[in-house]
Amino acid sequence: MKPLAQRASTMRRSGIRTLMELALQLPDCIHLEIGDPDFTTPTHIIDAAFDAARKGATRYSPTPGLRTTREALARKLRERNGLPATAEQILVTPGAAFGIATALFATVDPGEEVLIPDPGWPNYDGAIKAAGGVPVPYPLARERGFEPDLAALRALVTPRTKALLINSPSNPTGAVFAPETVEALVAFAAEHDLYLISDEVYEEIVFEGEHVPAGRFDRDGRVIGVYAFSKTYAMTGWRLGYTWASPEVATTMIKLAEPFVSCAGTFIQKGGEAALAGPQDAVATMRAAYQARRDAAAAILGPAGLMASMPRGAFYMLVDVSAVGTDSDAVARQLLEEQHVATAPGTTFGAQGAGLLRISLAADQADIEEGCRRIVAFVRQHGGVRQPSAVR
Repeated sequence: MKPLAQRASTMRRSGIRTLMELALQLPDCIHLEIGDPDFTTPTHIIDAAFDAARKGATRYSPTPGLRTTREALARKLRERNGLPATAEQILVTPGAAFGIATALFATVDPGEEVLIPDPGWPNYDGAIKAAGGVPVPYPLARERGFEPDLAALRALVTPRTKALLINSPSNPTGAVFAPETVEALVAFAAEHDLYLISDEVYEEIVFEGEHVPAGRFDRDGRVIGVYAFSKTYAMTGWRLGYTWASPEVATTMIKLAEPFVSCAGTFIQKGGEAALAGPQDAVATMRAAYQARRDAAAAILGPAGLMASMPRGAFYMLVDVSAVGTDSDAVARQLLEEQHVATAPGTTFGAQGAGLLRISLAADQADIEEGCRRIVAFVRQHGGVRQPSAVR
């Protein structure tokens, strides 16, 4: 039999999902490995989707999305994000992951390079390889608060470099890039004639600082913004995201989406409209809960010297377990086996994640606190606990 596609053989599975599958075999496991909010989608969103389905919103929509949904999203981007958005620039997607993939398929030809954050979400690597591209990690250093270093980025640019991918607020670091950093990254992309794909799915989960959309600094249509309902409204299982791009890029992305998904679910889009138009108090409530959980985790891990940084956004925290070992996959598996705490190994996010584990703050606070106590006990048993160091 002929071999399977070469590009698929170079892709690796996410260590997050691998650990989750192992953890599901332990009924008493504390799950801190996956970023899935423990909140239920607000009732008015569920009701709107059910009502739309009952009224017949169960057929195909146009590939880019319902006109009413695209207009609502363009209005949101203008009013909340400060972007000059029109409905024609919007593609509604079945999840932000597909939005990122479509942006890559639209901009990257086989063999071309894409600069991706390290540590960064592992799906970036897989999506680039699926598009035939070459992922090139750029380091996010702890001492810089996990913000990009333009000099390090510049050293990685080659004639094959086609795009720069950024993520703020960041998964897994929790960094929220300063406005001047975002502006400098857009200018860097223009200087080197790169497309800039900006993953902004955690835009509403900011504890300190301000989320500034990369598109606000775009002058020539090279920025593609990727957004989602998943994290903001606890709608991960709904699979509803959207992208914003120049009319030319958006048209290409819509054409690419057609053979893969046809369209996002129609009644799900109506639920998204209700999320945008309805009360936003649930968003504030969830954000406050994530911040409280962050502070509770920091109160346990900080004195033990295990915090890699204090996250300023998103709902993750990086835990330094290098005293046990730098092979974070092995450490995560050992922690799961001995303490029944599931985490995400840092190296699934890139080489810079060696010696780190990511915990999710989207779990119940009592579970987070108990999980952190078990992590401290685990490190104390196997590697000792260092003195606390300053975190950014």
